[in-house]
Amino acid sequence: LWLDQAGVRHLRLDHAHADFGNTPRALGALLAVSEGFDAVAFLDADNWLEPDHVAACVGAAVDAGRPDYVIARRRFVRIDGSVLPVASSEDEHGHVDTSCLFLLRGAFHTIARWATMPRPLACIGDRIYVATLRAEALRSRRLDRTTVNYLCTWASLFRLAGEEPPPYAKPNVDAGAALAWWTAAKAADGITVDRLVGAPLRLS
Repeated sequence: LWLDQAGVRHLRLDHAHADFGNTPRALGALLAVSEGFDAVAFLDADNWLEPDHVAACVGAAVDAGRPDYVIARRRFVRIDGSVLPVASSEDEHGHVDTSCLFLLRGAFHTIARWATMPRPLACIGDRIYVATLRAEALRSRRLDRTTVNYLCTWASLFRLAGEEPPPYAKPNVDAGAALAWWTAAKAADGITVDRLVGAPLRLS
């Protein structure tokens, strides 16, 4: 792989886990924690960061008196690199994409949730994870400017911008099966589900 020649350290898993990146995300982040790093950031394969992303997140954390995590802002980008005129939702209450999370030590105890989260919920894993951070009332700080570039592949966002979706665009994730599993699992053993997820959440 090209990554072997890139001069960076990476973990090679023996097979794909098909859980929307939850397993590699958890293992990589827990390794960083065990080795004494002060922060953990995530980056999905279809996203890229501005060169000063880490510096901006660290600066925001210092200015805010070291919150538990920092929320970065993202822009939606077409495959040619141009920006799609659609507002992002990253804030203290809206959806926060995984690549917009910058975890500090106060949130390190939550990282294993990526691995313990039941697989039927993986398709909405970022929403589940962020909901647990909020349920625990962890302190966050939002960046004032955008440092994350998100390659938009969602047909709905192109339509929202008044454009015909390109051939590579896909429909939104259908969370129906995840929510049906959640309802049944909570009825059967809600305490265990809450522990695996990380908080007693209410999904709808």
